[in-house]
Amino acid sequence: MRIGVSWLREHVDLPVDLTGTDVEQALVSLGIEVDSVVDQAATVTGSLVVGRVLTIEELTGFKKPIRFCTVDVGNEAPQEIVCGARNFAAGDLVVVILPGGELPGGFRIGARKTYGRMSAGMICSAAELGLSDDHDGIIVLSGDHVPGTDARPLVGLDDIILELEITPDRGYAMSVRGLARELSHALKVPFRDPALAAAPAGTEDVPWPVTVEDRIGCDRFSARLVRGVDPSAPSPDFIKRRLAVAGVRSIGLAVDITNYVMLEFGQPMHAFDADLLDGPLLVRRALPGEKITTLDGVVRSLDTEDMVICSGEAPGVPISLAAVMGGETSEVQPTTTNVLFEAAHWDAVMVGRTARRHKLFSEAAKRWERGVDPALTLVALERAVSLLLEHGGPDASAAAEILDLDYRRPAGFIELDATLPARRIGVDYSRDQVIDLLQRVGCAVAASTSSDVLTVTPPSWRPDLTDPADLVEEVVRLDGYDVVPSVLPTAPPGNGLTAAQARRRSVARALAENGYVEVLNYPFMSAAVFDAFGMPSSDNRRSAVRLANPLSEEEPLLRSTLLPPLLTTLRRNIGRGTRDLALYEIGAVFHPRPGAGSPPAMGVDERPSDDDLFAADATLPKQPWHVAVVLAGETSPSGWWGEGRQATWADAVEAARTVLSAAGIPAGEITVSAGDEAPWHPGRCAAISVDGTIVGFAGELHPAAISALELPRRTCAMELNLTALPPAPVVQARPLSTYPPALIDVALVVPADVPAGAVEATLAGAAGPLLEAVRLFDVYESDSLGEGRKSLAFKLTFRAPDRTLTVEEAVSARDAAVAAAASQFGATLRGA
Repeated sequence: MRIGVSWLREHVDLPVDLTGTDVEQALVSLGIEVDSVVDQAATVTGSLVVGRVLTIEELTGFKKPIRFCTVDVGNEAPQEIVCGARNFAAGDLVVVILPGGELPGGFRIGARKTYGRMSAGMICSAAELGLSDDHDGIIVLSGDHVPGTDARPLVGLDDIILELEITPDRGYAMSVRGLARELSHALKVPFRDPALAAAPAGTEDVPWPVTVEDRIGCDRFSARLVRGVDPSAPSPDFIKRRLAVAGVRSIGLAVDITNYVMLEFGQPMHAFDADLLDGPLLVRRALPGEKITTLDGVVRSLDTEDMVICSGEAPGVPISLAAVMGGETSEVQPTTTNVLFEAAHWDAVMVGRTARRHKLFSEAAKRWERGVDPALTLVALERAVSLLLEHGGPDASAAAEILDLDYRRPAGFIELDATLPARRIGVDYSRDQVIDLLQRVGCAVAASTSSDVLTVTPPSWRPDLTDPADLVEEVVRLDGYDVVPSVLPTAPPGNGLTAAQARRRSVARALAENGYVEVLNYPFMSAAVFDAFGMPSSDNRRSAVRLANPLSEEEPLLRSTLLPPLLTTLRRNIGRGTRDLALYEIGAVFHPRPGAGSPPAMGVDERPSDDDLFAADATLPKQPWHVAVVLAGETSPSGWWGEGRQATWADAVEAARTVLSAAGIPAGEITVSAGDEAPWHPGRCAAISVDGTIVGFAGELHPAAISALELPRRTCAMELNLTALPPAPVVQARPLSTYPPALIDVALVVPADVPAGAVEATLAGAAGPLLEAVRLFDVYESDSLGEGRKSLAFKLTFRAPDRTLTVEEAVSARDAAVAAAASQFGATLRGA
């Protein structure tokens, strides 16, 4: 929202020497975000003066119309200026910047020859002065001004412009009225509420018959009729200037007035051409299949939740998408003489949903969804009517009848313990101080003499004040956040991290120490990824939770696997020039509970019962914690020292072993076997099992998935279910032996389909207690071994805790291990 300080001064007694920095600090102190503060007087340097056009000579022979003008700027001789605008005539007063001046953007003005004539200066448009985006013509001043006088005050360049970001709970601040009140709080200066101006009440006779069918969506509807408006009457300069500052385009007097009142009071309004209305007005919800053409020329299909204003006998024809945008059929025309002003109060939730449904975020809708004061309708109508009577020509007259259909519910109250602000904030607020601050906000406070409980009725313009916590926030906001002490709370005693938390931290630390970089992705994905991964229709990961209101329609599902967002991050980094990547993420995945139903209704006035909490929890999706890694490019970089090494499926498998080791799973309980799971390559996929239960997969991604996702060739990945891992057993520390080990290598020839892990487990189990470690260090395949055979070479480490082993002891243990492998797999010693 953009607003000028000069407009705020009309309602609050700001100090004369107030600077833009002072205003910014005052608003920020009250929690209003200030995006920018622009002192417009400094945006145009040099002489910016009033000029009177004396003569105009039309120049021909150019691609566009060009005029050579002489302009009286208060000097002895007229100024000669070449101008391309067509919206002024001889005798008009214009704004001229003389040579030596500078316009916004660093555009310096000088005297030069152009189009065959000398031009000294420029006749300025609002866009050139940085006042608006209107390039349709130069500024023509109304009234009587002396040529040569400073033009800055006449066009608003003596003002300070504030650009504010209003949070959704502060709808009242989207108006001059609301901001002026806030500045009065911050600067402790008097405030004159324009809503307290006298306004006539509704009459028994009405200017137009109106029926409100849905009194929840519209709990107040007011209207007044003005006849005899001069359709050629222009909007006054002060209205056009202030609308331009706010970024609102000037359309015509009646419409400009509704926008002006909206900015001033925060009450959106609408102006109908009364002669285009077919009959009585009906306010109702849209009917199935109804459509309306809004003012932007778009034909919109209406939803049954949308509110519409209809004309004609019931059910009528929609002529306005209520609270969002009017319709083409009843809008004010260039020939309109009879104007029906409407000011109503609409349900904020309804308006917000309608605006999002139609992607139509008008200035009115932005205010309605944040909450508008329902007490403003008659005051806003009086303001709009008085402006139209003043500027709409001598024949304009307001009808005596005033419509006011008021279905508002009585205002509620909040009970507040007067000691609560002090207990919550840590500042010693007295009872009287709490009452005073709440009354400054606009609350009515009834204090009990027998207790500390205050009965607080929030003002009509603050629908966000609904609970005691809201009132506490207002107390500290008005008293000042700067007086709140910065004190760290005492940490409550606890039992430290849970076992699951400690395990996740250990896993994250282990992966980081092994060169992986952690990423945090949004937990959303597209259904298209299932086909890209090549998942069969029976894959339970296809059953994903769909969000009712997703951030992006392209990714409406909660992830059922960590890989889709993780691979998207990999692709994004590769697209930005990083070729060698090793990424990991630890997070929850989401699996719906079949037939879970809806959670029970629970209020906020008390803690839900244990049964309600249990029933609500049963409707939530299952959320196991997973860990996943993705690799692309080189794991060891190449350089002058030699060739690098590309990441392979083995690196992904090793990442799984790293995770399980960090999770406290003994190596003997881990099994790596051939797997077949999308999106991995069937021949390069390993199933990772713990105690016989598959907990994840690792390996190289399928070429089809790599192509569909636009990933580098041979991209590898691993994903494990951390929640499925058994608790880590208590590990007994083994004493370190100081005696030397006995190292023996064995090469076993086994069938090619025998997993190396199974052979390794058999050797470890049969070698006896003297075996300290066993490690596979070579795999060899050759025709010399026989068809369908391979050689697996293992290094066996033997050591005794209390003595040096003899050769006979080590060989005996080795022979026992080899015998077990021979018995189970038909293994033979290579070369034997």
